[in-house]
Amino acid sequence: MSDSSDDQGQCETSYRNYLADLGFLVKEAALKAKEHKYKETKGSEAHIYETGRLMAFSFIIGLMQQQAEAFGIPLQDLRLEDIDPDKDLL
Repeated sequence: MSDSSDDQGQCETSYRNYLADLGFLVKEAALKAKEHKYKETKGSEAHIYETGRLMAFSFIIGLMQQQAEAFGIPLQDLRLEDIDPDKDLL
């Protein structure tokens, strides 16, 4: 194998690892935001803030899932196969 194919393989592995970590970390942050929302008094500024934060995470996870589908990337590769943002976050 040539050095360029080795570099390409390492780059592909890095991309896969990056996407898997990113999906996992975003999902975990979203689930923590959901916990924080329910710890706050409904109607309080903190509750409103956490609700907005959770909506943003829901949007981002949904967008990541849609783009993965459009590019033919399995959700398992992003570690987002087990979350439905509309059901699980909102």
